[in-house]
Amino acid sequence: MDVNLREQIFHNAVREYIISLLLFILLYVSSYATICAFRRRADREDCYSGDDEDAMVYRIALWICTFTLAVSAAAVLLLPISIVSNEVLILYPNSYYVQWLNSSLIHGLWNHVFLCSNLSLFILMPFAYFFTESEGLAGSRKGIMARVYETSIVLLLLAVLVFGLAWVASALIDKDKSSRQTLFGVLMSCSLIDVWNLYLPYLYSCISLLGVLMLLVCTPFGFAKMFTVVGGLVVKPRYLRDIDVELDTAKFEEENIRRKITHLNAPTLANGHSSNSELRQRLKEVQSDRRELEKRHQASSLHRNIGYPLVMLLLLGLTVVSGLMVAQNIIQLLVGEALPMGSSSKETVLGITSLSSLGPIGAALEIILILYLMLASVVGLFSFSKYFRPTLNDTPMTMIIGDCIVILILSSALPVLSRTLGITNFNLLGDFGRMDWLGNFYLILSYNLVFAVATALCLVNKFTATIRNELFQRIRSIFKRDHRSAVSAHSTSLNGGVCSDD
Repeated sequence: MDVNLREQIFHNAVREYIISLLLFILLYVSSYATICAFRRRADREDCYSGDDEDAMVYRIALWICTFTLAVSAAAVLLLPISIVSNEVLILYPNSYYVQWLNSSLIHGLWNHVFLCSNLSLFILMPFAYFFTESEGLAGSRKGIMARVYETSIVLLLLAVLVFGLAWVASALIDKDKSSRQTLFGVLMSCSLIDVWNLYLPYLYSCISLLGVLMLLVCTPFGFAKMFTVVGGLVVKPRYLRDIDVELDTAKFEEENIRRKITHLNAPTLANGHSSNSELRQRLKEVQSDRRELEKRHQASSLHRNIGYPLVMLLLLGLTVVSGLMVAQNIIQLLVGEALPMGSSSKETVLGITSLSSLGPIGAALEIILILYLMLASVVGLFSFSKYFRPTLNDTPMTMIIGDCIVILILSSALPVLSRTLGITNFNLLGDFGRMDWLGNFYLILSYNLVFAVATALCLVNKFTATIRNELFQRIRSIFKRDHRSAVSAHSTSLNGGVCSDD
């Protein structure tokens, strides 16, 4: 019996590792294709031009960024996969084909993602950035190892700095006298196990709090920005956008640029190489816009008149439902039923009961809202800062590293955000739920209130901006007209007074 039990445990562990590995390979390939679509063409050519030093550094940084982006995607999918697994186990509790979908697998995924997130955030991504910027220590031989040594020394100094800041923050927050010992004593007494089990989770908790605060700023703004972004991707009806006029304008502009290029290439004229190159670049942009307009012009009337309103209604519905769920969570917080208690919360056991009162429909709605929150936060972040906004085929490696770090922070905070706002009742598993600030009632309540108010203000500003601008223009024109009338009347009275004196 013991042998059979050990064999079963062994086979279950092997199956879980195989499933986790297959999922990670799928995410890694998708992440690699995404980064390749955005990275700069010159860097891509240098990467495969030869086996020189810069090409190897570029490849290593690319692999690290791909790994980090795959971990970010896994963090985004943690809650959706867990919710789907719970509903499938409820619907088919005794099915042979879903026996592999158990609590052990889901808990393992949460732990693996937490481990890889710490590894990427504190070790791999700083190494990738400093590695691309390194040139080797002074007086050392040029080569890859010289860059590795320089990067390792910089990382060691950075680790000491971050460790000291974490100790200071822990000493200020923790009232225990043991936390107020000297930093040298801490460094001498603690081991790597203490650093990994105590200080790194504490640092990750601070980073997660930072990510939740970033989501608080980016997500409400992203809700409003989503209407503009999606509206530019969907073909609008003719009463909102006249594509025929835009298409004719693009054709005329293209023909005008062609005539200018022909005129500059005339043999009788001086060489205008700089102007010619600028015109050719502008011609490529106009041709791209013209081809895009031609595709939109060929859209059917059904697609044109029904697709756009449906997409806008869908976005509005998702935003309103998110706001209503946050309002419901605020009420439950005031009653005392919805506070995520952090380390004292009980871990969810899969397959017992549905987490939504609507069953599978409610679970599907929760998954859609979680993915919508992440998409809105990314759109809001890139709308705020143009520096982090990637460009197709023209994004340098340093910017890719920065984008991967920011996306990792946001994606790691997404499960915490979804649980804090009451989008789902699924308790955070593993170390994600062991954050002390999740049990602070005033912090969670304030966060929900600020999120709800910010979302409402962004939406009101989005849908009333045109009307408000028009009203301001009308009021301004009225004041200007009254001012001109008063000035004219005053000048007339002065002229009349001068004439009477004469």
